[in-house]
Amino acid sequence: MMQVQKFADLLEAVDNLSREEKETFLEVLQRRIIEQRHEEIAVEIEAARQEFQSGECQAVTAGDLMKEILS
Repeated sequence: MMQVQKFADLLEAVDNLSREEKETFLEVLQRRIIEQRHEEIAVEIEAARQEFQSGECQAVTAGDLMKEILS
């Protein structure tokens, strides 16, 4: 419930900004979301590399993968 209130407070605060401030806020938020997604992808890539190196998965061609999916 506390998160809902924080979100409502944030929306109210944004409503009180000027149009220019809202645009700047949006740009900053979008950059932060992109950076966060990049970090998540980097973690996923590292996990995939470790799985591959430990033999938990193996390299396959796109054709082989499609055959497996369709079988």
